[in-house]
Amino acid sequence: MITAVLTTPTQLTANMGEIVLLSGEQTGQAILGSCLGIVLYDARKQVSALAHVVLPQSEGRSGAPGKFVDTAVPWMINALRGQGADAKRLTCKLAGGANMFANNGPFQIGQQNIAVARRELAKVDIRIAAEHLEGTQGRRITFENKTGKVLVEVAGVPAATL
Repeated sequence: MITAVLTTPTQLTANMGEIVLLSGEQTGQAILGSCLGIVLYDARKQVSALAHVVLPQSEGRSGAPGKFVDTAVPWMINALRGQGADAKRLTCKLAGGANMFANNGPFQIGQQNIAVARRELAKVDIRIAAEHLEGTQGRRITFENKTGKVLVEVAGVPAATL
């Protein structure tokens, strides 16, 4: 007799514009420049979502919910509710939003992503527990669903844990 065992990947990658849902021992990873990594998690239920958002606002444009901050946050909340999370227990960790191309100028996507994320999270009373934002270098983040920790790696800099 052959028994099939269904397994879930333990490491999920959120590519640009994607959101991954995590539970149990899973980890989520994203490589960010001006993009913003948004982690929402319910520590008691041990479910989380990691979004790799590209732009601050959809402004009527179509695209996956993870592409824009203003569509990613509500989508993540609803998806986590579907996993048994309580929206009142959700906390957030933010990373990314670097200024990758120029030090000055009116079109700073990273800063805009951060500002819209703060606004959208405040609208729904989600506390930002930790952040690793801005700068001029990209970073890789790895979120451990089980512990709620985010490892932030930037080339040439000691890793930080949020």
